[in-house]
Amino acid sequence: MTERLPVAVLGAGTMGNGIAHVFAQYGHPVTMVDVSGELLERALRNIGGNLDRQVKKGSLSEADRTAALGRLRTSTDPAAALQARLVVEAVPENADLKVRLLQAVDVTGAGGILASNTSSISITALARQVADPTRFIGMHFMNPVPVMKLVEVIRGLQTSPETMSEVMELARSLEKTPVEVNDYPGFVANRVLLPMINEAVYCLMEGVGSAEAIDQVMKLGMNHPLGPLALADLIGLDTCAAILEVLQRDLGDDKYRPCPLLRKYVSAGWLGRKSGRGFYQYGGH
Repeated sequence: MTERLPVAVLGAGTMGNGIAHVFAQYGHPVTMVDVSGELLERALRNIGGNLDRQVKKGSLSEADRTAALGRLRTSTDPAAALQARLVVEAVPENADLKVRLLQAVDVTGAGGILASNTSSISITALARQVADPTRFIGMHFMNPVPVMKLVEVIRGLQTSPETMSEVMELARSLEKTPVEVNDYPGFVANRVLLPMINEAVYCLMEGVGSAEAIDQVMKLGMNHPLGPLALADLIGLDTCAAILEVLQRDLGDDKYRPCPLLRKYVSAGWLGRKSGRGFYQYGGH
């Protein structure tokens, strides 16, 4: 791969626009693809606002901010991604949706790399759907992408050592810390994190403590920067429930069953920060 390769990001939501931000900041021309022009415009505004904050903090120059924004393009046509050397899929945790998009933008046959930002779905299973499974890999960024250093790089059963090496080096070039893991449900991050979040929701449902009390215990007692319920709101309660369902199904263990209160909040549309209400309420809603 070249130092500044053309990148496409599928999905302009929280994760997609964060991934696009980082690649553009570090010199890569980026095309963001989504079904909605309105979502793409919102994503560009979010990226611009986040770059502005970096300038105010002194971690980015005004010239670098302008250059990063100049590297961003948007499209509602998935075919726009076919010119990329690296395509990063960052759509919701729905396997059928991911497969349809990955097949529509399959650059593996031409020697490109397809990466999924999935937080729980099998990389090996997704890789079966593309022309060259050796060029398919998991590239799981953490939220918020511009801030968090970790990238879980997930090796599918057929992922080649060359693909793994290229993606590990690429992540380092973004000033991220890539950690190689193997393809098991939830990988490492969510297999450890989501049961903790789920147990915190059970504590809330059973009246063990208020949301604030539960989060304070974990912040002050375990030195977590964010309590599990506030973190769930940041991730999205629908995403948390979807990951737990994958863990329960694929590992065959009911200890991963989503808490009924979590399901109830998702049914109510209380999805966390993105909807204005989850375990906490957020401004303007």
